[in-house]
Amino acid sequence: MEALSSGLFSLGVVFIALGFAAHVGHAVMLANGRRTLPVIATSRQPAYAGVVTGSFVAAQVQAASSGPNTAASPSPLSRAALGLSLAGWLALGASLLVRAVIVGRGPWGNMFEFSVAFAFSMIGGYLFLQRRYAIRSIGFLPLGVALAMLLYASSLPSEIKPLVPALQNAPLLTIHVGMAVLSYGIFATSFAAGVAYLIQGQNDRFAWLPSHKVLDEAAYRAVIIGFPIFATMIILGSWWASIAWSRYWGWDPKETAALVTWLIYAVYLHARNQRSWAGRPAALLLVVGFGMVLVTYSGSLWFTGLHAYSGL
Repeated sequence: MEALSSGLFSLGVVFIALGFAAHVGHAVMLANGRRTLPVIATSRQPAYAGVVTGSFVAAQVQAASSGPNTAASPSPLSRAALGLSLAGWLALGASLLVRAVIVGRGPWGNMFEFSVAFAFSMIGGYLFLQRRYAIRSIGFLPLGVALAMLLYASSLPSEIKPLVPALQNAPLLTIHVGMAVLSYGIFATSFAAGVAYLIQGQNDRFAWLPSHKVLDEAAYRAVIIGFPIFATMIILGSWWASIAWSRYWGWDPKETAALVTWLIYAVYLHARNQRSWAGRPAALLLVVGFGMVLVTYSGSLWFTGLHAYSGL
């Protein structure tokens, strides 16, 4: 069973690497203007022009004159990129499922398991949001971070060992850390949208990138989904701390990093709805917020604390 899990993990890494390469190729093709969709001449006016008037006609004429939406243009390469990413995501999910059956808990009890689950949730968050928003042209960003996480995980010990007594609480381990994994992955997509927003600007400098409005909406939707999950994770972690260490909060480095992360995303949600903070400042907060997510993820590697022994 453990060999099956390892084999599925390796297969997932290969598919994700291929999906990342295909996403990069798709973005390069869009940037160079080589799309598979035919470009429709924009000088022709609609048949109803001059007969029907009003705001609807004005909007249609403006849309026609602005040319095709390059960022949303599908291509065989983009479909292959999505298919490879989905195949890799399913292989990683199957690997985690097999490992969960072996250990009898959520498969995130050490650094290897947590890193794989983190990458799995990143890819899942992207696959979910790309169904609603035209963000395939920036898919290489979350996939690139996920691939880096998987390569890092492949360098870690993957042997299944008994957990220390404080962690031997299967329900809380499964739910608490599972929520951390899920929220981290969703925040990764908001990070990608934030980076693309900073590059794109409010004047939509690059036709191959999604418009700044699409990027802003995708990032906001990701935070709206991930923020309550992350907050619930902190609450459950506090409850678990009271069971394991007889205190709800002890300013452990990992606890402190999680609190700072929560505050950054809380400020983002407030700032996005303020005229003076909307746009570029809000996108910068997304970049800073995901930086704190990575600090929270790896904090036990750099700081001594009660979470250090867990490998998380």
